[in-house]
Amino acid sequence: MRVSETAVPGAYLFTSDHNSDRRGGFFEAMRADVLEAALGRPFVPRQINCSTSRRNTLRGIRGVAVPPGQAKYVTCVSGAVRDIVVDLRIGSPAFGHHAVNELYAGSGRSVYIPEGAGHAFLALADDTCVCYALSSTYAPEAQISIDPLDPDLALPWGITEPPLLSDGDAAAPTLAETVSAGLLSPWREAGAPSTRL
Repeated sequence: MRVSETAVPGAYLFTSDHNSDRRGGFFEAMRADVLEAALGRPFVPRQINCSTSRRNTLRGIRGVAVPPGQAKYVTCVSGAVRDIVVDLRIGSPAFGHHAVNELYAGSGRSVYIPEGAGHAFLALADDTCVCYALSSTYAPEAQISIDPLDPDLALPWGITEPPLLSDGDAAAPTLAETVSAGLLSPWREAGAPSTRL
């Protein structure tokens, strides 16, 4: 399994070797030893979620306030997504910056999103399913949503038609409004990433 850090400090892309034969294929979606070596600390899943989406569905930008915080390990198990991580940690050297990865079924690619960062994706195919291993359970009072179409973020969605958004995502505040409301965590509190790989 290969590990590469993204433009968002502490966010990593994991790519597994893919073995295939006449029956189909096999790859390791997650290895705790490789993940924890990259992070420099344990990652213990507390909840696993799966979402299904039609083509052109845009989900996010979502995060969880620290505390309690929530790290995510994201894998696309059917279909394909344009996955974007946004650094939402106040004081981070990459605050407001993003990392884009294409994830698709059978690619052997997964993304780790650190606590304090935001996550969003655009479904590129019908019947897309994304699974998330989460470091904490759902805490509704700690959820943070930011407009995925915030013009100041200018995320490279490559959208050619209006996306399908939930009511919550369509009404979500901009990053500037979220900062003004004091909802985001400081870089130190959210945890600066380890420098070990």
